[in-house]
Amino acid sequence: MYRNIIFDLYGTLVDIRTDEFSLDFWRRAVQVFAMGGASFSPGELRTAYTKYVKRALRRERLKHPTYKHVDIDLLEVFRKLFSDKGINADMTRLRETARRFRKDSTQFIRLYDGVTELLDGLREAGKKIYLLSNAQESFTMPEMDELGILPYFDGVMISSEERVCKPQRQFFEKLLNKYQLDPQECLMVGNDKNSDMMGAKSVGVDGLYIHQEISPEVSDESEICALYKIMDGDVRKILPWILEA
Repeated sequence: MYRNIIFDLYGTLVDIRTDEFSLDFWRRAVQVFAMGGASFSPGELRTAYTKYVKRALRRERLKHPTYKHVDIDLLEVFRKLFSDKGINADMTRLRETARRFRKDSTQFIRLYDGVTELLDGLREAGKKIYLLSNAQESFTMPEMDELGILPYFDGVMISSEERVCKPQRQFFEKLLNKYQLDPQECLMVGNDKNSDMMGAKSVGVDGLYIHQEISPEVSDESEICALYKIMDGDVRKILPWILEA
């Protein structure tokens, strides 16, 4: 019996599309930084942002040479961008910048049909619910709050805070250790055959795979190392399987 259900977020519980590549987005992002007193052209901002992201990733890889999968906190990138314009941005300014940056890059965001019923059902069954997400804390926590799902979780772990991301085994171990979870009592639910399923397998956690439109391509279902596979994206199929497992 699974006592602890570990969820991926984007592509599993939350359907989202973002755009951080188009010139239109960077024109909007310029206005975000202008509100904080930092003047950029769209091309200048995009170039500087990309440079600082790459530098931050390189630093994390040097700190953790055995990790193949690291992450950074974009708030540090935003801080550096403001600093380049002579502005010492405090945390309030950085978080507001992150909020607006994310909002301007988001084309849409919503819960998949059946998510609220799934989480309610798990709660009623006495299951503990955890999140393990490759994401930015400054983006994800506000979005979970706005979508109304944050109170369901007994624990949340986000890659930007831990500086490591799925499928790195150590990221899964951090969650298991922090909340003192027995891997044999855990189930990982996710939409990525590598990050979620292979990552979970590396620490002895079973997997439930759900394929969504934004999932990485799967050419053969046998590639997916999961006990249960939902290939049509129907979230409503998750709860019955868990309760019967």
